[in-house]
Amino acid sequence: MPRKLEIEDIDRFVMASHPQLSPDGGSLAYVVTRAEGDVYVPTLYLVDPSDGSPKKYWEKARNPVWSPDGSQLAFVSNRGLNEGEKGAEIWVTTLSGEPRLVCKAPGGIELPAWSGDGGSIYFLSYVGEEPKDARVIDHLPFWYDGVGWTHYRRKHLHIVDVVSGMVKQLTEGESDVTCHAPSNKGKKVAYAISETELAPRETTLYVLDSEKGDCRKILEKYSVASLGWSPGDGLLYFSGSDLRRGYQTHTTVWVIPPIGGEPTDLTGRLDRGSGRVVYNDLRSQYAGSPNPIWDVDRIYFPLSDGGGYAIHSVRPEDGEIAKVISGNFCVEEFSVRGGVVAYTRTGVAEPMEVYVRKGKRDTRLTHLCDAPLAEAPMIDADHFMFEASDGANIEGWLIKPYGWREGKSYPAIFDIHGGPRSKYGYAPMFEHQIYAAEGYAVVYANIRGSDGYDLDFADIRTRYGTRDYLDFMEMVDHALGAYVWIDQTRIAVTGLSYGGFMTNWVIGHTDRFRCALSQNSICNWVSFFGTSDIGFHFGPDQLGGDPWSNPETYTEKSPLNYAKSVKTPTMFIHSINDNRCWIDQSIQMYTALRYLGVETKLILYTEGSHTFRNLARTTIRKRRLHDMVDWFNCHMK
Repeated sequence: MPRKLEIEDIDRFVMASHPQLSPDGGSLAYVVTRAEGDVYVPTLYLVDPSDGSPKKYWEKARNPVWSPDGSQLAFVSNRGLNEGEKGAEIWVTTLSGEPRLVCKAPGGIELPAWSGDGGSIYFLSYVGEEPKDARVIDHLPFWYDGVGWTHYRRKHLHIVDVVSGMVKQLTEGESDVTCHAPSNKGKKVAYAISETELAPRETTLYVLDSEKGDCRKILEKYSVASLGWSPGDGLLYFSGSDLRRGYQTHTTVWVIPPIGGEPTDLTGRLDRGSGRVVYNDLRSQYAGSPNPIWDVDRIYFPLSDGGGYAIHSVRPEDGEIAKVISGNFCVEEFSVRGGVVAYTRTGVAEPMEVYVRKGKRDTRLTHLCDAPLAEAPMIDADHFMFEASDGANIEGWLIKPYGWREGKSYPAIFDIHGGPRSKYGYAPMFEHQIYAAEGYAVVYANIRGSDGYDLDFADIRTRYGTRDYLDFMEMVDHALGAYVWIDQTRIAVTGLSYGGFMTNWVIGHTDRFRCALSQNSICNWVSFFGTSDIGFHFGPDQLGGDPWSNPETYTEKSPLNYAKSVKTPTMFIHSINDNRCWIDQSIQMYTALRYLGVETKLILYTEGSHTFRNLARTTIRKRRLHDMVDWFNCHMK
């Protein structure tokens, strides 16, 4: 008999990522990440894409990249590093031979990509020596979430000769390279670099021709997230934005001649973004980004639409757009060869699996999570829509408690996603499933500011705590009216990051909730400006101005300003290495409530970045879930 899900089950869910079809389409590589003790270990698999039959596998291997002729497969690993040694390695293998080490990089390895002739591999790596006795800082940001201290190092483009292992650094200076793409022919490489210290989202696009020794600037002041070349190298394409509406601007697909000129936005008319920002706490820490791919005469690109994340394609020649793969699910990553698409896919109650689409037929190749789901199934969500008071349609979901029975009342937890330019959707949240297993209804929605909808819906700059707050409270009203079995006297609010900000805001403006749980939150925009890795540019973009030119808004939009109105018992949790929303945010809010006599608790986890919910060691992840469940149980059972 199936049982309810338990926190300890998190170790049993393995995570697929990086599906990569070989150039001839005859093989498929993908990565499976498993928890082994307190460590996540990636294994690279090679299978037949027609039926998933195995060919080979390599342990401690991730980020697979095929050589242009398909004869070799490169991957990133730490298999050859000594204990305590920092960095990463590039290994290369033939399909019949054993892997061999090509190079080590003390600054790590990101975005490996083969040169067009198959003789070299380009990659990004940090350059700089960490100080021993004192940190002398003269640059912003001085740290970055998930990376750590960055004031002494910069991320630069490198190239390594596959045969000799000789590494050459191609860029230098005090700026970070954000992405790159080698040409299919010749010795050219395009790369984007963040050159403006106080506006790091703005990038400059260069094309380096190593044969001619020429480096040409072809675009500036755009945000470029990924790059690629057309098959004949006649065009560059990129995912990015012109930032015309700040950081809320949709990420879309553009093309530009490699000699420069005016870029063309191919997908902007869809009024949807391409970024993967759907919440999924069973995503591998080694997962890549679902970047656009030019195959034959079309560019395949992801599209965030409502709660789904789909694949569309556009023909650059005439701009014609077609749906490729879409439905009530989220595509996580994909690869395309000759119109065949290999991709990973999720649902609310379906962790990541690998699929192949050929023609109109989908074949599921993996059954990685069948065993744990057979023993302890996840609960699918009810989908709902309601009309907000200003006429906008708001999309939401509700997961019923484990063992739900008609005629019985149940408590409910209302969860708010981060971002705000993020979203909930058709992707698994183990955290939500644990709440449901504990007997709670879990309710969540994409309120104003969320991704997956038009730009006017997404853009809440300068309006934090207004329309988004109304949407959330109206969503609560709708859920209580539509699901009459929810006990209105036993409801809680929670959220992480922007969701933590909103939790702090909610408790300062209503005492409707039995308890609250604020996670890695923001409570004070002034201190956030000075401590967050993005505060000095995100704050001005979202609120308008800075703490000196616009002190009224920075105060008005800070939940700490309303602490005296709080009556709701509230717990604050925070990971100590969170450089996005620094620990001072939870500490300040906790101190205020404690001083004012409100029941409160603060838990600081001794490690973990802003996204430690799904990236921390399993011991920390389990401890966090136990702490959260205990808080809700204490106040609602």
